[in-house]
Amino acid sequence: MLRLVGAGAVAVPAVAVLASCAEDDTVHAPDPLAAHEVLARADAAAATAAIALAPQAQAALTTVATERTAHADALRAEIDRVIGVYGDGTTPVHRTGVVTVPGSDGAPVPAADLVSAAQQPISVEQLRARLQHSQQAAATLARTESGYRAGLLASISAACATEAGVLLS
Repeated sequence: MLRLVGAGAVAVPAVAVLASCAEDDTVHAPDPLAAHEVLARADAAAATAAIALAPQAQAALTTVATERTAHADALRAEIDRVIGVYGDGTTPVHRTGVVTVPGSDGAPVPAADLVSAAQQPISVEQLRARLQHSQQAAATLARTESGYRAGLLASISAACATEAGVLLS
């Protein structure tokens, strides 16, 4: 009887350990910052593409592209920090659903649609509207986050407002 109980005491934890090592098929909701990373990269690409239509504004458009790329990199660093890093420097596999971004009417739009559209040259006025949209979206999400994440989004919102209202005016 004691042998049976002893074997069971060893078997139950062993099964639990083996089950935890199995591949996780859970699909997580995307990090809320992921949509803003996509918006930032799309805005940077749109600013670079806008140089073709407004070469006289190249300096301002290059500044916008550089700043929005820095925003995207900061957002990606925060997303990666939350997911975590293994001791060997790799990140865990973290399957997520489709990343959507808030559209101009507030409805979610797949991020892939926004990225492909950002490669087409647009006018400075259209880029200004994109930046104002990004500013509003970041401000809205900042109100729902806390700590560093709220501060990061608020800073991005302020930068977008400055880019749209000062650099591109």
